[in-house]
Amino acid sequence: MLTERTLAHIDRELQQIENLLGAYHELLGRASTSELDLVELTALAGVLHSFYNGVESVFQTIAKRVDEQMPSGADWHRELLHQMACKADDRPPIVSPETLARLESYLGFRHFVRHAYSFRLDWEKMEDLVLELGEVWIAFRQDVKMWLDSEPEISVDPDPDSPKRIE
Repeated sequence: MLTERTLAHIDRELQQIENLLGAYHELLGRASTSELDLVELTALAGVLHSFYNGVESVFQTIAKRVDEQMPSGADWHRELLHQMACKADDRPPIVSPETLARLESYLGFRHFVRHAYSFRLDWEKMEDLVLELGEVWIAFRQDVKMWLDSEPEISVDPDPDSPKRIE
């Protein structure tokens, strides 16, 4: 069941992703019209990495606090992503099959970035991810909001000082 505290955590993560994309808005816009240098490519790789970290943080919150089932093992990141695209006992899928397919590319790129030297970044391999980031963000956010709106009730946390939902 969704609690006020869980809802507040999800809202904070969504706001953090929004802040990330806002902070790099100019660079993201320039990426479609200009040749980028290594420093800019490295910055964009960091944006893509941070974006998926935020997405995964939302998923971890749902897995732990709503599903009460967090994947483990070597492939837990991919399993978590797929868990969020499937119906669970007490909830519908969080993301659509289309959003799942798009997020898989960001998960794969994040894995690459974590294990590669930045001088090995290749714009051709990043280009679609960078240029589609805004669309993927909108789709992800809409999927999550649709799930939140479908929740029949939000339980009150025992803590009277628990945060309220940010609109």
